[in-house]
Amino acid sequence: MKKILIAEDEDILLNVLKDRFEAEGWEVTLAKNGEEAVVAINKSKFDLVLLDLLMPKKDGFEVLKEVKGNPELKSLPIIVLSNLGGDEDIKKAMALGANDYYVKTQHPMSEIVEKAKKYESN
Repeated sequence: MKKILIAEDEDILLNVLKDRFEAEGWEVTLAKNGEEAVVAINKSKFDLVLLDLLMPKKDGFEVLKEVKGNPELKSLPIIVLSNLGGDEDIKKAMALGANDYYVKTQHPMSEIVEKAKKYESN
């Protein structure tokens, strides 16, 4: 079974994403802040991480820096899903190792789930 970590501090969006990915057959782990995300990533093997940038304790940029700076985790695909849509934010996240970047308001959740499928490991 494919495993995904969803790091998001907005409960409504977190639950919508969880339901969508579970319906597609993913095993879902949730993190409500950056610290929880880093702990979960270090503890379990995921096929994909959906990462918000604006979160408590550690923001998504810090999470990206920490995860992609670890040689054992460097190849873990991370999709940033954020309300930050500025060029600088996008460039920074991609430079830190994000595989994709989606602005929440510009992409329906069904599209995010479809995009995630390309990261499924066989």
